[in-house]
Amino acid sequence: MDLRRRPSKPAAAADSGNPNSKHPPSPLKYYVDEDPSLKLPPSLYFVNASVIFVFFTVLYYLLSRWREKIRSSSPFHVLSAPELAALLAFAASSVYLLGFFGVEFFQSLLLRPPSDLWADDCEEERVVSVVAEECARKAPCGQALDCETPKLDFDPVKPAALKAKPVETEKLDEPIGQTEEDEEVIASVVAGKTPSYSLESKLGDCRRAAAVRREALQRTTGKSLVGLPLEGFDYESILGQCCEMPVGYVQIPVGIAGPLVLDDREYSVPMATTEGCLVASTNRGCKAIAMCGGASSVVFRDGMTRAPVVRFSSAKRAAELKFYLESPANFEALSSIFNSSSRFAQLQSIKCAIAGKNLYLRFSCSTGDAMGMNMISKGVQNVMDFLQNDYPDMDVIGISGNFCSDKKPAAVNWIEGRGKSVVCEAVIKGDVVRKVLKTSVEALVELNMLKNLTGSAMAGALGGFNAHASNIVSAIYIATGQDPAQNVESSHCITMMEAVNDGKDLHVSVTMPSIEVGTVGGGTQLASQSACLNLLGVKGANREAPGSNSRLLATVVAGSVLAGELSLMSALAAGQLVKSHMKYNRSNKDVSKVSS
Repeated sequence: MDLRRRPSKPAAAADSGNPNSKHPPSPLKYYVDEDPSLKLPPSLYFVNASVIFVFFTVLYYLLSRWREKIRSSSPFHVLSAPELAALLAFAASSVYLLGFFGVEFFQSLLLRPPSDLWADDCEEERVVSVVAEECARKAPCGQALDCETPKLDFDPVKPAALKAKPVETEKLDEPIGQTEEDEEVIASVVAGKTPSYSLESKLGDCRRAAAVRREALQRTTGKSLVGLPLEGFDYESILGQCCEMPVGYVQIPVGIAGPLVLDDREYSVPMATTEGCLVASTNRGCKAIAMCGGASSVVFRDGMTRAPVVRFSSAKRAAELKFYLESPANFEALSSIFNSSSRFAQLQSIKCAIAGKNLYLRFSCSTGDAMGMNMISKGVQNVMDFLQNDYPDMDVIGISGNFCSDKKPAAVNWIEGRGKSVVCEAVIKGDVVRKVLKTSVEALVELNMLKNLTGSAMAGALGGFNAHASNIVSAIYIATGQDPAQNVESSHCITMMEAVNDGKDLHVSVTMPSIEVGTVGGGTQLASQSACLNLLGVKGANREAPGSNSRLLATVVAGSVLAGELSLMSALAAGQLVKSHMKYNRSNKDVSKVSS
């Protein structure tokens, strides 16, 4: 069906020619009408400008006189001649401006006709709805893009330079269960009259809102979302906490490595990844560890950090607050204020750093089984409010001053730790090294020294003294609903290898000072991620020992990194890396056919 856009006309002009219109002609239409005959005469422009000038001039004069009377304690009811004249001019100009500009405003509030939730009764929107409905009846939604929509006064999507060039549309994803009412909503979103972010609250149905938003996105961009699933996801579970304005969800395969024998227990480790060889390699490391009796781990520090930055008028005042916060005599009072924010938050320490007259306060606290960023931020805010009473000249610049440091590589995390600090170790028998890992103890020790230690030092690495810790950390984080961005500091790791038992066996360890994980909150409560946590036996909070589930998850992450390091280093030492990736990490599909 070949539809043509008909010229749009202003609603005010259309209504003015209709005696039965619900919208009476507006006095203010002269400000927006394009007809030269309807514009204000120049004399009226001059009068308006003069009255506005008088209004603000006498207002400024009266405020100045009021301030002077307050300073001199003069009575307000005693007025001089200029003051009386100014009052009369103020009253007259106010009445004029209110009569000229205010009548239409109050009239629009009192006499505004009821409107539909999605569109009012103007002729333009009826055309949009009719055309969209006609397109939906004649063709699938993807093909309906070939129908031109009515011309709007503005284009909310495409730049002006692209308007003249027709958009090549793809065959779009056909919506499921779309109704005529959905078509009206989609047309309203496409026209820019209904904000996309408000669909959930207006429709009251998160799945329907995602479908409407998805179809509107396809129509405005002309690009297909075929392949991005819509069905099979609980959109209610992410409302207000995990993702805004969803249009579908991305599928990431989850593989299982293991069993990982760690601290005399076996774990099947879920890893969400699209990198071939990663799960297989980690699985081989788990096998080697299991054949040698398993690995052991220790959580030697557990504390989330938050570091606000404050500023004083002098460096001396900043130093005074530093001494106050770091004094043991004041810690009990500060901790009671901090801990009142949550029954799981327990303040551990406050360490300060000065930069001129700026002070950085690094709070550290335990957070139970939550990762704890929101929890510690609430406690820090309580302390900041308390300190403001004794230090009124303290200017809180930001609740986070990057001395925390969150989602950025930082030496303070590498040295002081953040989240869970874990060390994990295992002794691999020489026979296992030769038969399972296909290399030798001597080759692994030498490669680790030259690659992970010397090579990383030559590169100026910060916390990157390992082969590929971030690979395993990211895969487990995505599978278990952690914050993937915190992979940055959580992957800080130093891998150590040395020959033991007269050089026959290999001692391997990983030390990870800032593993930031939680088993409650955020993405951990989504169905898929919750299932992966349940597989590890760490789903939700541990009521008997708060914090033990998150600490156990941190040890599983470290143990999996140990397995991944062991296997990859063995592949490198044996020269198998390229061969294995060519076999397992390359697609057999014809790329030219896929792209077409």
